[in-house]
Amino acid sequence: MAKTALVVGTSGIVGSATAERLVAEGWAVHGVARRPAPQDGVLPIAADLQDAAGLAAALAGVRPEAVFIATWSRQSTEAENIRVNAAMVRNLLDALRAAGSVRHVGLVTGLKHYLGPFEAYGKGVLPQTPFREEQGRLDIENFYYAQEDEVFAAAERDGFGWSVHRPHTIIGKAVGNAMNMGTTLAVYATLCKATGRPFRFPGSAMQWNGLTDMTDARLLARHLLWAATTPAARNQDFNVVNGDVFRWSWMWERIARWFGLEPAPFDGTVQPLEAQMADDAALWREIAARDGLVEADLGRLASPWHTDADLGRPVEVVTDMSKSRRLGFTSYQPTEDAFLELFAQLRRERLIP
Repeated sequence: MAKTALVVGTSGIVGSATAERLVAEGWAVHGVARRPAPQDGVLPIAADLQDAAGLAAALAGVRPEAVFIATWSRQSTEAENIRVNAAMVRNLLDALRAAGSVRHVGLVTGLKHYLGPFEAYGKGVLPQTPFREEQGRLDIENFYYAQEDEVFAAAERDGFGWSVHRPHTIIGKAVGNAMNMGTTLAVYATLCKATGRPFRFPGSAMQWNGLTDMTDARLLARHLLWAATTPAARNQDFNVVNGDVFRWSWMWERIARWFGLEPAPFDGTVQPLEAQMADDAALWREIAARDGLVEADLGRLASPWHTDADLGRPVEVVTDMSKSRRLGFTSYQPTEDAFLELFAQLRRERLIP
């Protein structure tokens, strides 16, 4: 019989990629989302993790061996992020407790573990880069820590193993996702080409000139499955990135070239996408109508605020993968290929012209 998994957040970049990988590996997959999108081989479950009673009813009869949590709910303050997102994890694991089937829980967080939450992002005293798992938590409240603590408490109570996965900015396809740099840049490039506006790097000189790395959602999905099935990875926290490093001064030209654009010279000033794209909703609807695109709502494709947060950081961010490598995870994904393959997918699926 196939192993059974529950993927929470299948409408998002990470959840959809994880479900796809599990199906390809022969798992029986249940996918939870508030509004599940059809996905080959995935049994959809519509549920709201903030509704404990409704979630328990939706999961009745589901007996997963492995659970992958790849969702969060953005709130107006970090205190609210902690309250809401901790409750979501707690409600989920409480709802699964009666079945007694769970052997492993994989939780996806990210590098805000080291950089701090959005309210204090990249500020104060930060660990040295490359970020390493041994550096631990910052002395500041962070909803990632609250999510981890819910997993740790349930694991101790119920006897399952866990893994925590900290990707950098994730490259992948999802519509309606709150953090989506790849599609945001594709939409921005499309708007620049349609209007003749310069294709300007929106971020800081540090990000333009410094080294950075990223995480392909497909590689993250492989990492999640590896940790769930590797005894040495039990009860471990892991960084997970593609394995290469680059400078945006190099990558920006390659992205521009794919879209047939000439990149604008970088003058050292921050020019946020949130401001550049503030009045583009009507223009995107025109482009979508003209080119027969399947999504005319700019807000469901682009998340300029999140891309600005990443590209505007005043610190160099690179991530150490030695812990995973030592335990046998050797997958590698060139980041340039990840971007260009995503752009081609968005074009095939009529999300960009």
